[in-house]
Amino acid sequence: MSGPEVLADGFDRVREIVHKVLDRLGEEELQYRADAEANSICWLIWHLTRVQDDHVADAVGVEQVWSAGGWDERFALPFEGGDIGYGHSSDEVAVVRAPAELLADYHDATYRQTVEVLRGLTDADMDKVIDERWDPPVTMGVRLVSVLSDDLQHAGQAAFIRGLIARQV
Repeated sequence: MSGPEVLADGFDRVREIVHKVLDRLGEEELQYRADAEANSICWLIWHLTRVQDDHVADAVGVEQVWSAGGWDERFALPFEGGDIGYGHSSDEVAVVRAPAELLADYHDATYRQTVEVLRGLTDADMDKVIDERWDPPVTMGVRLVSVLSDDLQHAGQAAFIRGLIARQV
């Protein structure tokens, strides 16, 4: 497998976790927070998808699914258009509310764009420097692995919270 193919497999695994976590969850479960400062499943899925959408689109210079597909309007969140949830306060986490179907649909649209981007990349593209603001500069491969790692962590957190909810029943 090529590097882009390995990454595509990783993002597919994230998508599978997202769908398992969201399956048959209602608003109460989506908004459940283990304590007042904890993230909800809704926020975690929204955030991991926003990060993937933002970072992958930026890496290759395409428009984000969020704005191109009208997801920003469908979610109707009170944040700036480019907000991905980084550094959100507890109060900001609380206002991210959306039904499971909307979260899954946005994630699927972002996944489709991610896979399309990856199909257009080669192993040689993984060494291309795409962000010189860091030391060392960030390559395409490093950025994509970073996004995948972040997604897997947040998907795992959402799955853990779902487990907590199941144990309370």
